[in-house]
Amino acid sequence: MAGDDERWMRRALALAERGRGTTSPNPLVGCVVVRGREVVGEGWHVRAGEAHAEVIALSEAGESAAGATAYVTLEPCDHTGRTGPCTAALLDSGVSRVVIGLGEPNPEAQGGANRLRSRGIEVDVGVCAEEAARQNEVFLHGLAHARPFVVLKAATSIDGRIAAPDGTSRWLTGEAARAHAHALRAEVDAVLVGSGTVLADDPQLTVRLPGYEGPQPLRVVLDRRGRVPASARMLDDTAPSLVVATDPAQACKELWDRDVRSLLVEGGASVASSFLAEGLVDKLVVHLAPLLLGPQARPVVDHGPVTLPDAQRWRLSGVEQADDDVILTYHPRS
Repeated sequence: MAGDDERWMRRALALAERGRGTTSPNPLVGCVVVRGREVVGEGWHVRAGEAHAEVIALSEAGESAAGATAYVTLEPCDHTGRTGPCTAALLDSGVSRVVIGLGEPNPEAQGGANRLRSRGIEVDVGVCAEEAARQNEVFLHGLAHARPFVVLKAATSIDGRIAAPDGTSRWLTGEAARAHAHALRAEVDAVLVGSGTVLADDPQLTVRLPGYEGPQPLRVVLDRRGRVPASARMLDDTAPSLVVATDPAQACKELWDRDVRSLLVEGGASVASSFLAEGLVDKLVVHLAPLLLGPQARPVVDHGPVTLPDAQRWRLSGVEQADDDVILTYHPRS
C-alpha cells in the first residue's frame, strides 16, 4: 500500500506543478482520485478564486468517486474563502479514504483531516511530505515570514564575474540557460533589478518563451536617486512596472502589501550584495558560464565578509546542465 500511496501522491505533485506561476497567492495543489488501481479523476488548482484541485478531480470522477481514495498534496481546506471548503466536496463524493501529502500550515484553513476523520473517512497524512513542502516553499515561507520569497539569480563566469573589465556582459551564458532564466520569471510574481542594470542594459524583464501565454511578472527597479528614464524598456506597456525608491527590506514590505509572494532579483552586483547582506535571499540560482574573465572583471557581489568564518554558507540543492553552462541552485544552510 505504501508504494502505491507514494506513486499516486507523486502523480498529484506533478499535477500541482501545472499551476506554478498562476496560483499565487494560493499554494500549489494537485489531486488524484483512484478506485482500485484505476485513476478516475485528476485536478490541480489553477488560480486564486477558481476551483480547488479536489473539486476538479471529484467532478471528473463523478459517481466513480464513491469508495475511492483521494490523493491530495495539501490538507483539504475546511473553511469558506473565495470558494467552499474542500472537505465538504470530499464528504459529498463518497470517497472512503484520503491520503494527504502535507498537513495544512495555514491556521485559517486547518482542520480538514480531523473533519474527514470525524465523518468516518480514513485519513493518512505525510506521504511524500518533504517533496510537498519543497514544492510549496514560497507559500510556506510567506506564512512564516510575511515577506516575499526571494530568489537571487546570477549569470557568472567560472571565476565568479558578471561582466568583462570593459563592462560588457551580453551574453555570458548560452540560449538554453537564458531560456531557464525566462522560465524563472514565469514562476514568480515580480522581477527586480537596480537602476544601474536598467541604465547599462535597458532590459525589458518580461517572459519571452515560445508559446508562453501566462501572466507577466511585475517589473520592479530600485531607484533611490531617480536615475531611470521614462523611456526605459522595463517601463513600457508590455507588463506592469514599479519604481521603488527604498532599500531591499522596505521594497520587500511594499511588494508583500501588493500581494507579491515571490520575487526574482536579477541584479546587478550592488543590489545582489544588498539583498544578501540583509539576509533576504531564500534561494540562489547561479548560471555558470564556461568563461574565465580575470581579476579585473566585475564580481557577482561588490562587498561581503573579510574573513572566512563570516562567509555565508549555502546548501547545494540542484544541479542542471544547459549545453555548456551549468545551473546551480542553493538554499541557505540556516
